[in-house]
Amino acid sequence: MKGVMNLPKLTSRNLLMTCTLFGGLLFGTSCKKTEFAPVSTASDAGEINIAGTKIPAGTNVVVILGDDWGYELITANGGQSYSTPNIDKLAQDGMRFTQCHGSPLCSPARFTLLTGKYNFRNYTNWGVMDPTEKTLGTLFKSAGYKTCATGKWQLDGGDASIKSLGFDKYCLWNAYEIYTSGSQGSSYKNPTIYQDGGYLPSSETNGKYGEDFYSKYVTDFIDSNKNNNFFVYYAPPSVHTPFGPTPDDPEFATWDPKARISDPKFFPSMVSYVDKKVGEIVAKVKSLGLSDKTMIIFTGDNGTPTEIYSMFNGQLVQGGKSSTTTWGTHVPLMIAGAGIPKGTVNNNLISFTDFMTTFQEMTGADVSTYDTLDGVSFYKQLYQQPYTPRPWIYDYYHPLTNSGNTSLRMWVQDSTYKLYGLTDKFYNIAADPYEQSKIKKGAMTPEEKQIYKNFQKVLAQYPEYPAP
Repeated sequence: MKGVMNLPKLTSRNLLMTCTLFGGLLFGTSCKKTEFAPVSTASDAGEINIAGTKIPAGTNVVVILGDDWGYELITANGGQSYSTPNIDKLAQDGMRFTQCHGSPLCSPARFTLLTGKYNFRNYTNWGVMDPTEKTLGTLFKSAGYKTCATGKWQLDGGDASIKSLGFDKYCLWNAYEIYTSGSQGSSYKNPTIYQDGGYLPSSETNGKYGEDFYSKYVTDFIDSNKNNNFFVYYAPPSVHTPFGPTPDDPEFATWDPKARISDPKFFPSMVSYVDKKVGEIVAKVKSLGLSDKTMIIFTGDNGTPTEIYSMFNGQLVQGGKSSTTTWGTHVPLMIAGAGIPKGTVNNNLISFTDFMTTFQEMTGADVSTYDTLDGVSFYKQLYQQPYTPRPWIYDYYHPLTNSGNTSLRMWVQDSTYKLYGLTDKFYNIAADPYEQSKIKKGAMTPEEKQIYKNFQKVLAQYPEYPAP
């Protein structure tokens, strides 16, 4: 059963604002209107100025990238099927974003987030990142930070690659490319963990749960670097398949991970377990008195698995993983700590390319030797300072998986409309999130015709075919 997203009604004013924003980007004019709203009046987007807001220097950063966490899973976003109190608390204690978009699958999304580049610039094969790439780890390390990566890696290369990509310390699953090494093992019960140059022995991992290792490594790393600036990239493998019990489920003791049984009944427990780990990390930061100088970020890489149906704002929706529709790319984003005003909602578009440029602005790191960066910094938005919001998101999706999924799609969108390259399909994704009825040229309103033309100009800036 397919649900319908409960979104605000489209108005002529919204359309006019969209056209104005596109004009600012494409023709060099400036637009400074903010799109923030306090939680209590989230429908009334308008400018908020908080006098005396102090942006802290030397901010620590913890990025938590959930695997297959679609937007609809989070209670604070309108989700009704799962318990996410600690992630919800991040929204309460900071800023919740309503229009953050990753990619339909994990590897393309992670490449984009870590490098700040579209996939045609950084992506040649599934799960294999060029070890000469500049990543968030590289950026923070160059700015004097201690760096750490835990959880799901899936970027290949083992110790040498992990370190060359900017991470001092690590505790990872899937340190080598998944289809060739055979070393990935389980990420859940009896996990196969590659930590600081070698695999943990089975005597340490049998009967244990992967998320416990990854999250403890984070809290231990924070503890040991409380007097340093630190950056943590924590990618919990949950809630990716196979769906199985967590230590909070009675079935865990007898569960055989080698059987690769996947039962969706365990999905809510996996959601809750990751949420618990988020709470443990927040508690560690608080216990060390670092909340005012530590930014904690929770997001997801792509949509929820298609096996999962969830209640969202009174509607039943199917997970959209691997789909290029809204349900495949729309992901949660909460950012709290480090002086970010509490209880704010940000309705502006955020692309995964934007994290690199945001952290560059925050740290002042030198990126003069980096290749082209495609992001737009949202750092000033976090502190409600004057800024220019991005008017569109572009994505180049060519997964290049060994499973045969090699389809190429590229598109440009805002929060209401979407235009695909190659096929020229144009949709109102606010009214039609499953993209079942394209807008015919003869039926376009004048405003839609202008948006369509603006989108075409954006697409013309980028290649139509994969890079060699």
